[in-house]
Amino acid sequence: MTTLLLLRHGRTNTNASGVLAGHQPVGLDEVGQAQALAVGERLAAAKLPLAAVVSSPLPRCRETLSLALPDFSDISVDEGIVECRYGDWTGRPLKELAKEPLWATVQAHPSAAVFPGPDGESMAVMSARAIAAIRTWDAKLTESHGADAVWLACSHGDIIKAIVADALGMHLDLFQRIAVEPASVTVIRYTPLRSFVLRLNDTGGDLSPFVPKIDEEPTSDAAVGGGSGGSV
Repeated sequence: MTTLLLLRHGRTNTNASGVLAGHQPVGLDEVGQAQALAVGERLAAAKLPLAAVVSSPLPRCRETLSLALPDFSDISVDEGIVECRYGDWTGRPLKELAKEPLWATVQAHPSAAVFPGPDGESMAVMSARAIAAIRTWDAKLTESHGADAVWLACSHGDIIKAIVADALGMHLDLFQRIAVEPASVTVIRYTPLRSFVLRLNDTGGDLSPFVPKIDEEPTSDAAVGGGSGGSV
């Protein structure tokens, strides 16, 4: 029943120019660096007691965390939340890719999309391995730090969208309805009965409501009527 903060990496030159970076070792551009520093200020102001920080191995995520959490040295790297392996699509402009027959499948039926080339991955496999990695970490941290632990994972847009879709009980074919901007924070709480998506694509909100409340018992129950807004 821990609380997970999913952080997308800051903007890169490939994001800005509309190129699919995939596993290319791109870093943040000036805007992305500023975004990472800004999210770091939000995290510092909230004084969240992070039990763990997990990162995709790609440089853009590692750089984001180095700027956002410069004093957090014990960062774990997990291949399970690395970017989708887009195969032969990697490095190509999105405007060009939109003319490919596969594009329509990616948009309407991503669960059936398999990217071309020897390194191409299916979106279904991408989703399954990312969800498995996150839920494994969550169970591990619940056992070691308790149900009120807060932790952070830095990953990529499609990865975070797949994790959110799972948390919402959505089929992967619907995940293109979810938006995840660079350096945004999405917050999920897993419980024995269900998961709660507490924030989505947040680029400027106060994160202090996610500091654990020691006097409150964690629950799987939803607030009937929508709740008071006084707690998360």
